[in-house]
Formats: sequence, C-alpha cells, structure tokens
Amino acid sequence: MAKKSSKAKKKPSRGTARLGKKKTAKRTAAKTPASLLATVRGADHRYIGHVRLDVGRAGAARVKRMIYPPGFRWSKDMKPITGTDLCMHAHVGFLVHGEIHIEYADGCVIEHKAPHVIAIEPGHDGWVVGSEPVVMIEFDFEGDTAARLGMPNAHRHDEKA
Repeated sequence: MAKKSSKAKKKPSRGTARLGKKKTAKRTAAKTPASLLATVRGADHRYIGHVRLDVGRAGAARVKRMIYPPGFRWSKDMKPITGTDLCMHAHVGFLVHGEIHIEYADGCVIEHKAPHVIAIEPGHDGWVVGSEPVVMIEFDFEGDTAARLGMPNAHRHDEKA
C-alpha cells in the first residue's frame, strides 16, 4: 500500500477560492404564522375591499383583526367603496405582522413595521409594503374613534410658537 505524502498539495480554503467574488446572502422570506390568519372565534367575519375583518365587541368598543393582503392600497381597493379621496377612519392598535406605508394629504409619510403600536389619524392613503400580508389588531368606536381616543379628526402638524 502506498503511503500518502505529508507534503501533498492542500486545496485552497473556501475563503481563498472565493476571493474577488461577492457572497450573496440567501434571503429567507418571512412566513406569516398560521395562527395570525386563523379564524377568530366569537367574531363576525367579512371582507371589504380585499381586507379580511374579524370584529368582536368589548364593552362600548370593537376589537378588530384586520388582514391586508400583499398589493393592497387604500386608494385602489377602498376608495371606490367609500367614495372618499382618503381613508377618514382613525386606526388605533397594534401592528402584529408586516409593514405599512401611510401617506397624508400634506405629503407627510409614516411607515410602520411590526411589531409596532399604531395611531393613524383620519385623512390618509396607505398600502402594504412587501410580499407579506399586514395583520393589525385595532380598537375602535366606529365613526367616533378619533374623538373617543383623543385624536385629531384629521392629520395635522402642531404649530409651536
């Protein structure tokens, strides 16, 4: 039997062999946990403008789980239903999953990425960012949400003297 020479050529290490080449990180797409999309027991279920709503009562308020699909944009999906140029509803709650872009009439832009507490004033357009759905838990008082929660009835910047 022939012995292996201790002076055998070594293969270049991975790092040496890859010099000059960019490593591309493999991106793993975030997966929406099934429990976030499961039917909410004890809630009323409906779809409005591609948005899935699960609504339950809690005292004088409503608790809503809203699922906005990838590609959702308020001005495209909801404007034809509501007949208003912007969403005139206040959204208060918790962004559980995904990312949203909010744009007000004055050009002010706010982006929220889960997990995040949200307070979105009336008078906005908004859309889902990326390929994952947005899942939000909201608390509201129907048309009286802004007033009951001490929010302005429209987006504005406070002027300081």
